[in-house]
Order: sequence, then structure tokens, then C-alpha cells
Amino acid sequence: MSSPPSRRSLITLAALVLAASGASSWWAAHRQQQVGSQVAKLAKAGDIRMLSSQTCGICTTARLWFNEHRVPFAECFIETDAACAADFAATRSPGTPVLLVRGVAQVGFSPERLRDSL
Repeated sequence: MSSPPSRRSLITLAALVLAASGASSWWAAHRQQQVGSQVAKLAKAGDIRMLSSQTCGICTTARLWFNEHRVPFAECFIETDAACAADFAATRSPGTPVLLVRGVAQVGFSPERLRDSL
């Protein structure tokens, strides 16, 4: 029968797990910053229009991301803007946000997909 792991082994393992987790988080944040910079360079005023709902959490996330990365975009709310509601209905989307990227509809928010569309 083998002996239980030593306290030192457990501490070493915990330190390795924490280091790997931290490195992974840093890398994800770094990649998001890179994508944000790329989108900001590619996007011109009028390229991105977000059809939003006032109760949409993903819309809020997208709005914050656009502002954080200084990406020009226009936004309208389907509950208060008849033209926005008509545009939303025309996309036949199951929900918001709908990003109109140079006139082409994208359902949901993905910075990478947005970058690739620009």
C-alpha cells in the first residue's frame, strides 16, 4: 500500500495549479485586448450597428466592450425605436443583440467574429 502524499507535495501541486490558472487567465485577457485593438483599427463610424433590447445582458457586455476598446458603433433599442424594431424583425433573429456589420446581420456578440467580418 502506498503512503499518502506529503504536505509539501500537496503545496507544490496547489502552487502549480494556481500558476497555470493565472497564466491561462492572463493569456485570455491578452488575447481579448489584441482582438479589441484589431477591431478598433478596422471599424469605421457606421460599420457597426447594434440592435439591442433594454433587458439584454449580452447587449450590455457588448456595449461595455465597444466602449472599453474605443470601437465606434451605433445602438438602438427595439422596445423604443420603431425603425430598430422593424430592422430586428427583418433579421428574423431569435434574440438580441443583433450586430449589423457593414449591413450583414450577426446574432450574438463575438469579438473574434466581429473582427473577421471587418
